[in-house]
Amino acid sequence: MEIKKMIQENYTLLSIIGEVDALSSLTLDKNIKESFENNTKNLIIDCSKLNYISSAGLGVFMSYIKEIQQNNKQMILFSLTASVYSTFEILGLHHIIQIVESKEMALEKC
Repeated sequence: MEIKKMIQENYTLLSIIGEVDALSSLTLDKNIKESFENNTKNLIIDCSKLNYISSAGLGVFMSYIKEIQQNNKQMILFSLTASVYSTFEILGLHHIIQIVESKEMALEKC
Protein backbone atom coordinates (compact mmCIF):
# COMPACT_ATOMS: atom_id res chain seq x y z
CA MET A 1 0.00 0.00 0.00
CA GLU A 2 1.07 3.55 -0.72
CA ILE A 3 -0.40 6.75 0.71
CA LYS A 4 0.02 10.12 -0.96
CA LYS A 5 -0.64 13.22 1.14
CA MET A 6 -1.56 16.69 -0.06
CA ILE A 7 -2.10 19.50 2.45
CA GLN A 8 -4.34 22.37 1.40
CA GLU A 9 -5.55 25.45 3.25
CA ASN A 10 -8.80 23.96 4.58
CA TYR A 11 -8.26 20.22 4.20
CA THR A 12 -5.76 17.39 3.94
CA LEU A 13 -6.13 14.81 1.18
CA LEU A 14 -4.87 11.26 1.63
CA SER A 15 -4.89 9.01 -1.42
CA ILE A 16 -4.71 5.29 -0.65
CA ILE A 17 -3.22 3.08 -3.35
CA GLY A 18 -3.33 -0.71 -3.11
CA GLU A 19 -4.55 -2.89 -0.25
CA VAL A 20 -4.99 -2.12 3.44
CA ASP A 21 -4.28 -5.24 5.46
CA ALA A 22 -3.12 -5.83 9.03
CA LEU A 23 0.42 -4.64 8.33
CA SER A 24 -0.33 -1.66 6.11
CA SER A 25 -3.13 -0.50 8.43
CA LEU A 26 -0.37 0.75 10.74
CA THR A 27 0.79 3.12 8.00
CA LEU A 28 -2.77 4.27 7.39
CA ASP A 29 -3.24 4.93 11.09
CA LYS A 30 0.02 6.89 11.27
CA ASN A 31 -1.01 9.12 8.35
CA ILE A 32 -4.47 9.84 9.76
CA LYS A 33 -3.04 10.52 13.22
CA GLU A 34 -0.39 12.90 11.84
CA SER A 35 -3.03 14.75 9.83
CA PHE A 36 -5.21 15.36 12.87
CA GLU A 37 -2.23 16.23 15.07
CA ASN A 38 -1.25 18.90 12.52
CA ASN A 39 -4.57 20.67 13.15
CA THR A 40 -6.36 19.29 10.12
CA LYS A 41 -10.08 19.82 10.65
CA ASN A 42 -11.12 18.29 7.32
CA LEU A 43 -9.51 15.05 6.23
CA ILE A 44 -10.66 13.70 2.89
CA ILE A 45 -9.53 10.27 1.76
CA ASP A 46 -9.41 9.19 -1.87
CA CYS A 47 -10.24 5.49 -2.05
CA SER A 48 -10.48 5.21 -5.84
CA LYS A 49 -7.31 3.08 -5.96
CA LEU A 50 -8.01 1.14 -2.75
CA ASN A 51 -8.43 -2.45 -3.95
CA TYR A 52 -9.05 -4.21 -0.64
CA ILE A 53 -9.49 -3.38 3.04
CA SER A 54 -9.21 -5.85 5.91
CA SER A 55 -10.91 -5.67 9.28
CA ALA A 56 -7.73 -4.07 10.63
CA GLY A 57 -8.06 -1.29 8.06
CA LEU A 58 -11.72 -0.77 8.93
CA GLY A 59 -10.70 -0.62 12.57
CA VAL A 60 -8.34 2.26 11.84
CA PHE A 61 -11.20 4.35 10.47
CA MET A 62 -13.45 3.39 13.37
CA SER A 63 -10.81 4.35 15.94
CA TYR A 64 -11.12 8.02 14.92
CA ILE A 65 -14.92 8.33 15.11
CA LYS A 66 -14.96 9.54 18.73
CA GLU A 67 -12.11 12.02 18.18
CA ILE A 68 -13.85 13.42 15.11
CA GLN A 69 -17.14 13.89 16.95
CA GLN A 70 -15.59 15.39 20.09
CA ASN A 71 -13.23 17.78 18.31
CA ASN A 72 -15.45 19.11 15.51
CA LYS A 73 -13.39 17.44 12.80
CA GLN A 74 -14.37 15.60 9.62
CA MET A 75 -13.11 12.49 7.89
CA ILE A 76 -14.73 11.90 4.52
CA LEU A 77 -13.99 8.93 2.26
CA PHE A 78 -14.72 9.21 -1.44
CA SER A 79 -14.63 7.23 -4.68
CA LEU A 80 -14.81 3.79 -3.09
CA THR A 81 -14.87 0.86 -5.49
CA ALA A 82 -18.00 -1.28 -5.38
CA SER A 83 -16.24 -4.11 -3.54
CA VAL A 84 -14.69 -1.83 -0.90
CA TYR A 85 -17.98 0.04 -0.39
CA SER A 86 -19.72 -3.32 0.01
CA THR A 87 -17.37 -4.15 2.89
CA PHE A 88 -18.34 -0.92 4.67
CA GLU A 89 -22.01 -1.50 3.89
CA ILE A 90 -22.15 -5.10 5.13
CA LEU A 91 -20.83 -3.96 8.50
CA GLY A 92 -23.06 -0.89 8.61
CA LEU A 93 -20.07 1.44 8.67
CA HIS A 94 -21.47 3.53 5.83
CA HIS A 95 -23.91 4.91 8.43
CA ILE A 96 -21.10 5.92 10.80
CA ILE A 97 -18.32 7.05 8.46
CA GLN A 98 -18.97 9.79 5.90
CA ILE A 99 -18.70 8.32 2.40
CA VAL A 100 -19.42 10.30 -0.76
CA GLU A 101 -19.06 9.59 -4.46
CA SER A 102 -16.46 12.15 -5.51
CA LYS A 103 -13.75 14.54 -4.39
CA GLU A 104 -16.00 17.45 -5.36
CA MET A 105 -18.73 16.17 -3.03
CA ALA A 106 -16.18 15.73 -0.22
CA LEU A 107 -14.90 19.29 -0.70
CA GLU A 108 -18.45 20.66 -0.53
CA LYS A 109 -18.64 19.30 3.02
CA CYS A 110 -15.39 21.00 4.11
